Amino acid sequence: MDALNHDILLDALSGVMEPELGKDLVSLGLAEVLAMEASEEGASVRLRIKSSSPAMHARQRMKEAVEFALEKLGTRLKGSIQAEIEVVPLGEEERTLETRKVLPGVQHVIAVASGKGGVGKSTVTANLAVELAKRGFKVGLVDADIHGPSMPTMFDVVREKPQPVDHAGKPMMSPIEAHGVKLLSIGFFADPDQAIVWRGPMASKALGQLFTDGDWGPLDFMLVDLPPGTGDVHLSLVQQVPLSGVVVVSTPQDIALADARKGVSMFQLESINVPVLGLVENMAYFSPPDMPERRYHLFGRDGVKRYAEASNTPFLGELPLVQAIREAGDAGRPAALQEGTDAAKAIGLVTDRLLEAVANLSSAPAGADPS
Repeated sequence: MDALNHDILLDALSGVMEPELGKDLVSLGLAEVLAMEASEEGASVRLRIKSSSPAMHARQRMKEAVEFALEKLGTRLKGSIQAEIEVVPLGEEERTLETRKVLPGVQHVIAVASGKGGVGKSTVTANLAVELAKRGFKVGLVDADIHGPSMPTMFDVVREKPQPVDHAGKPMMSPIEAHGVKLLSIGFFADPDQAIVWRGPMASKALGQLFTDGDWGPLDFMLVDLPPGTGDVHLSLVQQVPLSGVVVVSTPQDIALADARKGVSMFQLESINVPVLGLVENMAYFSPPDMPERRYHLFGRDGVKRYAEASNTPFLGELPLVQAIREAGDAGRPAALQEGTDAAKAIGLVTDRLLEAVANLSSAPAGADPS
């Protein structure tokens, strides 16, 4: 075959784009030639490629794109090229947020999921967002529960409408701000009593616009309130958005735990591979207002905690079933704002453990499986 050298090889790889960063591998410095041997019969190369996405399916697509570029190069040089390609995720210190195509200024994107509805996932998401904002973090929240958006109610902004803004010549929408949290929801674009009846592709496209068309600015955390279950929206999210990890919410009862297990296993699939930062047990117990020392475990006891231990998944804590949390959500003032209450203390403890899980994730070596 015609001579293969380092420059020709990199020239071929310069045609492979990093989809999230919007530039080619070579200009971003994400392609490394580890070894190269060429002869008249052909050539063999060993490459290390870095991907901005930790998800296994994204790294596999990158490998396939590199293989295709090398096949075209072999045809051009009239020979065969055997390649050993290792695709690894970027380490935390290598991430360049300013060049990321989606959510360029967001440090951590954390999804909050549940296997089934009615376990208080949205309540947990709202309170985590408010608690993080109280601690001085810059926080955003995307209400991705397309068919049942509840965040406008929980933040008392039902009648608000995001305003259009011009960002470097691109029309975008300004998130609504409440309790220190930037918020976008499909609920802002529909009448509160109107049913949102969309098929999967339309729902996924609308979800993507909340991320790409929102003028979010720099954020430390963005929380994403997912719909219950495992479906189109979940798959679209991991394909479009650079998730740092996911928090799974469940009640202690067996039927809810069965669905929570499915949620955890979905994010741990090889094709998705999003780190599970931890489990939250909601509605863990009930204490009557006149007997606060008594605890009644209406939905079972320690079910989520036992599952976390058995599956080697971090347990972020338990939240009580108390009237104050429900009333606070209905009133648009999440319970995390009620300083000194048992509910606020419990939310604070869950937030402490979440921050610890994120810190542990950030310290994991590149290529490790943090889940």
